[in-house]
Amino acid sequence: MTRARRRFGKALALALAASPALAQPPALAQAPGMAPAGLPQGVGAQGVTQGPPPASAPAEASLSLRAVLTSEARPLRGGVTWRIYEDRPEGGKPVVLARSEEAQPTFRLPPGSYLANVTYGFVSTSKRVTLNSGAASDQLTVNAGALRLSGAVGEAKIPGGQLAFAVFVPIGNNPEGRLVRDGVKAGEVVRLPEGTYHVVSTWGDSNAIQRADLKVENGRLTDATLNHRAATVTLKLVAAPGTEAFAGTAFSVLTPGGDTIREAIGAFPQVTLAEGEYQLIARHDGKVYTQDFKVESGVDRDIEAIAKDP
Repeated sequence: MTRARRRFGKALALALAASPALAQPPALAQAPGMAPAGLPQGVGAQGVTQGPPPASAPAEASLSLRAVLTSEARPLRGGVTWRIYEDRPEGGKPVVLARSEEAQPTFRLPPGSYLANVTYGFVSTSKRVTLNSGAASDQLTVNAGALRLSGAVGEAKIPGGQLAFAVFVPIGNNPEGRLVRDGVKAGEVVRLPEGTYHVVSTWGDSNAIQRADLKVENGRLTDATLNHRAATVTLKLVAAPGTEAFAGTAFSVLTPGGDTIREAIGAFPQVTLAEGEYQLIARHDGKVYTQDFKVESGVDRDIEAIAKDP
């Protein structure tokens, strides 16, 4: 090699060292979605692990439901409870998937087969429904009627707060075969399947009881007033007729046969009794006084035992 060629090679090396852009290899272009050079795949530039993209949510369909009474075209506007169950042809205890107390609810469910159930008072109806994609609607028919109860004595209405009703389904010759509902208030609407029911009305908390067999028809509200033959009496122990009653007196009301109907303590407790004959026993200051009396239906009055020694 000649001296001139050696000088040219040395100059070229010095020029390359002075230029960084020429000294480093060109950077590789980064494809979209790839990790920067030097980082493992799936780790972002800030070192945060990026998981796989979220799976798309399963497709849902909407199911709108309403319930109608047998004899009416208009849907029920309240008093219903809806439940959606898994449809299990193989049997087993059904699982509740959704629940609503709206009159006309809309459920969002994956496509499939379900059991829709609606409860209206003591009536329950179910129907199988199949959902595809999109929206669907269905209607359930409820075979139900209703009872609304009140009480009276003669022509006078009994205040609702003094009454309580019990509703039974007769079985065979037993009118009180099975209790359907106890503690029903006057004016309350009781929704029931069509059929005949035995109703017991209790006025007060003693023996003023009235019974009736009532028929419930589909799609109809049956209003029934049970007429009591009873009265409310005020019990007193007095020194003389019309005088002030003794406080702290213990009273017992007995039938002529000696059965105790009601016990009470006070100066003038009130007792509602069925019409008939009774005996009043009053105990005060270690002494016992008696008084026979009669109850006439609809005649409220004072019953006075006279505190005098025999």
